[in-house]
Amino acid sequence: MAGTDEEAVAAADDALYVLTAVLLTPAQFPSVLGDDYPEACAALGLAPLVDGYGLVLGQDGAGARWTVVVDDVSLVAVAIASWDCGMEYDLSPGERTVVAALPGWPLDVAVAAPGVPAPHDPARDAGDGPLLTPPDTSVWGPAQRRLGADEIALRWTAWREQIDDATYFAPAGGSRPEGSEPEETAQRRGSGLGREPGEGPAPERDPETGPGAEDGGGESVADGTAQDAPTGHRGVRRALAEAHAYVDSPPPLGRVRSSFAPGEARTLRADGPGWSMVARTDDIAFVLLDEEPGEVLPVGRGPELPRLLEALDRLAVRPS
Repeated sequence: MAGTDEEAVAAADDALYVLTAVLLTPAQFPSVLGDDYPEACAALGLAPLVDGYGLVLGQDGAGARWTVVVDDVSLVAVAIASWDCGMEYDLSPGERTVVAALPGWPLDVAVAAPGVPAPHDPARDAGDGPLLTPPDTSVWGPAQRRLGADEIALRWTAWREQIDDATYFAPAGGSRPEGSEPEETAQRRGSGLGREPGEGPAPERDPETGPGAEDGGGESVADGTAQDAPTGHRGVRRALAEAHAYVDSPPPLGRVRSSFAPGEARTLRADGPGWSMVARTDDIAFVLLDEEPGEVLPVGRGPELPRLLEALDRLAVRPS
C-alpha cells in the first residue's frame, strides 16, 4: 500500500491543472512576445514550425507554473473556441502531442487552480528550458506597444468613434471642399492608450515642448503615403515606408496578419521594429510607435492608404 500511495502522490504532482491555452501559429500568436511569428517562437526557445503550436498553461500538483507545448493545434483551437462560447471543454493533450514542458508562463494568467498551492516558479532545474516569465509591460516599450495594437484591433469600433474625420483630417487652411480628396496631413491628436474609448483625445502637447505644434514644423499624421507627406510625423512616415517595403520584400512570417472584419473588409495588423499598425481595409489606420509612449496616431484614408492596405492584405497570413 505504501508504494501505491507514493505513486498516487507522484501522479498528483505530475498532473497539469489546465488554466488556459493560446495558439502560437503564423496567423495567430501572442503578439506581446514579438513582432512576428519566428520572434514569438524564439521567446519560448521553439523552432518556427509552419503548422505552429498550442500552448497549454497550467499548474502541477504542487502549484508550480508550467507551459506545455503541443503540436496538436486543432485540439487547442477547439478548446479555445469552446471556452469563448462559455462551454466546458476538457483539454487533455496526449503524450505523443507534447513537444516540450517549459517551466513558468510566458504570459500573465489571472486565475489559479483550486485546491493546490498558489502559482509559483518550479525548481530551476525542472523542465525543458529556461524559466519563462511574461514580458515587462509596466513601462512603454515594444511589448506594451503591441498590446495597445491588440486592444485597438479588438475594440476597433470604440476607437474609431473617437476620430472625427472633419477634425483630424481637415486641411490646415480651412474646410475641405465637398467631394475633394482628404487633406494629406492632419493635426496630430493621438488618443492616449491610457484613456478609455469615448473619453476623447488625449490633451494636446505644449507647442513649445513637443510634437503637435501647428507651426511650420508641426508634426502631422500622414494620409497613408510615405512619399507624399513631407510634413507628416516622421515616425509614422517611417512605419508606412517600412510597410510599403513589405510589399516588395516579404517580411518574416506573421509580421503582417489579416483577420475577419464586418462586411467584406479585413482587419490588418502589421508590425515592425519600433512600430505597430492596425487598419481596416475599407477605412483608416492607427499607428503606435515606441518613440511615442501611449499615443495612438490616426492615419487618414487618402489616395495611397487603400492601395497599401490592399497590397498588405494579399501577402498577409490568415487564420485557417
